Amino acid sequence: MKKNMGNVDRVIRVILAAIFAVLYFTGTVTGTLGLVLVILGGVFVLTSLVSFCPLYAPLGISTCDVKNKAA
Repeated sequence: MKKNMGNVDRVIRVILAAIFAVLYFTGTVTGTLGLVLVILGGVFVLTSLVSFCPLYAPLGISTCDVKNKAA
């Protein structure tokens, strides 16, 4: 599995996951939408930990820094 997520992308996903968790556990968002947000937050944290987003791969997206070794 080749990494396709940069550090900024990873931090944003963790922040969003934290916001989703706070919204759910404070009771601001409940029901089905709340559960969907918690699951999505879990996916965000998991993809941030492994630096790989499965949706980026088929679309050819990569937010990793490109380092030029020719210089």
